[in-house]
Amino acid sequence: MNASKFIVAAAAMSMSATVFAAGSHGGGHGAGIGEPGKADDVSRTIQVQMHDNYYEPEAIDVTRGETVRFVVENKGNLVHEFNIGTPDMHEAHRDEMKMMVEHGVIQGGKLNHDMMNMDMGNGHSMKHDDPNSVLVEPGDKQEIVWTFSSKTNLEFACNIPGHYQSGMYGDVNFESAADTQASAN
Repeated sequence: MNASKFIVAAAAMSMSATVFAAGSHGGGHGAGIGEPGKADDVSRTIQVQMHDNYYEPEAIDVTRGETVRFVVENKGNLVHEFNIGTPDMHEAHRDEMKMMVEHGVIQGGKLNHDMMNMDMGNGHSMKHDDPNSVLVEPGDKQEIVWTFSSKTNLEFACNIPGHYQSGMYGDVNFESAADTQASAN
């Protein structure tokens, strides 16, 4: 990992800013990109390691209709996110993640779980409970089971301020079922 990437991420995490008005963190971030999968439908498990600031693997190959279990482990020193979405979804989601830092939910290497339940008004909280995304503290693991129902431009990313910009994202590549069958033989 490049030291300058770590410095950028650490600086972004420690910046203080004015607190914004209440926002939403939940509901609908996975619309149009697939859907939460069922454990019985999982065709394979992909191990994903998050480091400060990159993923292993850097890209993931899937087929349309495939249900994948992602076991996401944070090997870094900072809280990281694994979020499946389009580039536009990630860009919009970064504002919510910035708000989580500004409100003290994300505190560098730890999460303030009490703050995640804080009432932000209008029925909004900072729970970060979308089915296409997990927020993982250092040393922890979480899982996502996801069905890739439509072939679209997807990537997985960490949208915590500074992390995406430091290179913490990867491509989700769609293979055809015929290509997958041919490579299995």
